[in-house]
Amino acid sequence: MADISPDQDLDLSFLYEIADGSTEFIVESIDMFLQQTPQLLDAIDTALANGNWQEASQAAHKLKPNLGFFGMPISQATIQEVEIECKAGAQDTAGVFEKFNRVKTMVNANLITLKKIKEEKEAEL
Repeated sequence: MADISPDQDLDLSFLYEIADGSTEFIVESIDMFLQQTPQLLDAIDTALANGNWQEASQAAHKLKPNLGFFGMPISQATIQEVEIECKAGAQDTAGVFEKFNRVKTMVNANLITLKKIKEEKEAEL
């Protein structure tokens, strides 16, 4: 099924469950995720590049529940590690960057998949 991709850490079963058959809800939810997520990733990226650990921690904290909602537990757990490490002053900066880049790569792949799913669902409306 195109909607679940374990290789990309993406499982939309929770979204479908709470949508209760509403294709419109699914499209709106995906659309909101597609708008907010790149902005949060950019905010984390910029904050890390500037060594602004507090700002990176706050943006990671905002991103974390969105990843859970869209069935990305690996990315969610990893961004939580980034959040915690940044909150503590990012003692292992290389590790923080490595973890964030892993999340960013996986989430960006999911964004492409979600755009396709959104287009398929919009065609059903």
